[in-house]
Amino acid sequence: MQHGMASGRIAPQLLALILFVWSPQKSLAMELLGQAGVLGEWELTANVTESVSGTRKEFSGPLLMRHVGICTQEGPEERAGEIHVYLGPSESSLSAKLLVEGVACTYTAQKTHAYEGMMSCAGRAPVPLLLWLK
Repeated sequence: MQHGMASGRIAPQLLALILFVWSPQKSLAMELLGQAGVLGEWELTANVTESVSGTRKEFSGPLLMRHVGICTQEGPEERAGEIHVYLGPSESSLSAKLLVEGVACTYTAQKTHAYEGMMSCAGRAPVPLLLWLK
């Protein structure tokens, strides 16, 4: 007696469905743009990719901070580092950990037109930081 599938064989459509469900999902990539400092004198750029961490969205990647203030001499000063961004469930809040040239920083923000908050770095006064996610 035949039942539509031979014993031990899987229909091609069922196999395709199984492979789709069990295949690793592509990571979401995003660009971060920001301005740090009382006068927005530091530009921040980062390209981050998503990693799954429970229920919150988590992104990480390299970052570059560039001093663009008018007091810059001999070209803009640049500082490289790493950023780890954590988005809240509704994406109305954001927190981040940054490591810039060996200095650890933290950032928490609420979303208005951008994510607005304060960045606190070890041994330094907190500074305003605006972040945009693209």
